[in-house]
Amino acid sequence: MSFKNITVAGSGVLGSQIAFQTAFHGYNVSVYDINDAALEKAKERLTILKDTYANYFKDEEKAAAALERFTFSSSLKEAVKDADLVIEAIPELEEIKINFYKELATFAPGKTVFASNSSTMVPSQFAKYTGRPEKFLALHFANEVWKNNTAEVMGHPGTDKQYEEQVIEFAKSIGMIPLHILKEQPGYILNSLLVPFLNAGQVLLAKGVADPETIDKTWMLATGAPLGPFAILDVVGLQTAYNIVATEAKQNPAAQPIADLLKKEYIDKGKMGRATGEGFYKYPNPSFLDPDFLKA
Repeated sequence: MSFKNITVAGSGVLGSQIAFQTAFHGYNVSVYDINDAALEKAKERLTILKDTYANYFKDEEKAAAALERFTFSSSLKEAVKDADLVIEAIPELEEIKINFYKELATFAPGKTVFASNSSTMVPSQFAKYTGRPEKFLALHFANEVWKNNTAEVMGHPGTDKQYEEQVIEFAKSIGMIPLHILKEQPGYILNSLLVPFLNAGQVLLAKGVADPETIDKTWMLATGAPLGPFAILDVVGLQTAYNIVATEAKQNPAAQPIADLLKKEYIDKGKMGRATGEGFYKYPNPSFLDPDFLKA
């Protein structure tokens, strides 16, 4: 594995985390997003992550050094010109990803390996648009990557195994625990387990069975889990949650009420989750962190 220059395409909550995790472990990281406004937000996220990493790893110097390894560009051609690996972390919408890979294929050097961080879609959906299907696979991270350090590596039938091995080695080199998925599976392992759980919570809310706090409280009390589905959704971000369920609704109309609820009651009101200060809960002091939350 000879990766040195990494491009992270998409600088949202998880994209920024992937970028910082990579820079923190010594790589040069080019951050790409569609315009300068998005990149300014990325710079804010990365500055906050510097403090998060300094506190978590007790290493101010290493966290500060990571910030010096970033370059930023709203030109995809410029962002990938020296890339050994591109990690795609753009919105979870098939059309947007297809258009991205078509464009990426025209700009990336022949050496570049492409990896998608898609939460629910599989590499074979996009392989033919990459111009290098043998060098294309999935590399999926969990939110708060510095502590939830899973890296699910999953090829498609046309992926050359040597590139799966290279990405596994890369994941190890940035402090992740690689989990090799042997067969394409929408949602990999993590989201094959997590998404149905989150959907079940959202179904209860959409049907009016209970409010988010009561649903979360029930789960936390009965299982000992630290978070319920709606607290987790706030971390994931409600736009991502909406994109996933809206895509599902195209095949399963029963999911449409959930999509409608998320859009009307939360997204349209700017309640996007923890990153914006409000989603199902208000931050920085959500009620589920109150010592009395699980009491009668």
